[in-house]
Amino acid sequence: MYTAHEMPPQVPQADLDLLAQAETATIGHFRHIGFMDIALRPLHPGQRICGTAVTLALPSLDSSMLHYALSDMRAGDILVIDRLQDQRFACIGGGVALAALAAGVAGVIVDGPCTDPSEIIDAGLPLWSRGISPITTRMANIGGALNIPVSCGGAVVLPGDAILADESGIIVLRPHEVVETATEAINRQNRGAERQDMLRRGVTRIGDLSGARDRVAKALAGPDS
Repeated sequence: MYTAHEMPPQVPQADLDLLAQAETATIGHFRHIGFMDIALRPLHPGQRICGTAVTLALPSLDSSMLHYALSDMRAGDILVIDRLQDQRFACIGGGVALAALAAGVAGVIVDGPCTDPSEIIDAGLPLWSRGISPITTRMANIGGALNIPVSCGGAVVLPGDAILADESGIIVLRPHEVVETATEAINRQNRGAERQDMLRRGVTRIGDLSGARDRVAKALAGPDS
C-alpha cells in the first residue's frame, strides 16, 4: 500500500540561515530531546546540512516510493527515511544520489545502510546512514508512505520539521523551536570561542573557567572547612 501526502511548508529561510550557524554539539549542552541515534553517521567527514524535513517510510526491499518522492523534492529539502527497522537492504546508492542532487536535495538521512559509498561521496550528496550494505532495494511494489510522521534514529520526525546535521550528530526541531534554539547555541558558541582563546594564550586553565577547581577543592576540604 502506498500513501503520499502533500509536501510540507518549508521552514523560513531566515530561520534556517540562523540554525546553520549552530552546532549540534552546542545544542547538546542544553537540550536532550530530538537527537537521533549516534549510530547514524555521516558518510564523509565534515558534512553539514540544514533544511526542511521531507519524511519517507520505506519497507524492506521496495524503493518505489523513494523514486516517487524524488520527483517532488524541492531545493533545500532534507529527505529523512525511516527504514521500518530493516537493516539489510540499502536504498541509497550512486544512481539515487545523483537523482537526489538533481532534485535539489540538501541531504539524506536514512535509518539503515547505503551502498556505493565512493560513488555517493564523488557525487557530493551529504548522507547520514547506519553503514554499508551490498544488498539493495528494488521496484518490489510492496508499499511506502511519503510525508507522514516517522521514527528515524529513535527521534520522531514530522514533515516540515527543521533538521540540522553535522559530524557530531543530528537534531530535529519543530519549526517554532528553531530561532530560540539557534540563538542560544550561537551565544554559547561565541562565549566558548572567547574561553578557548584564553586557554590558547595561557591566561587561565579549564578548571578555573568551569568552576570545577573551586568546587572540587571545597569538596575535598570537607564540610567543616
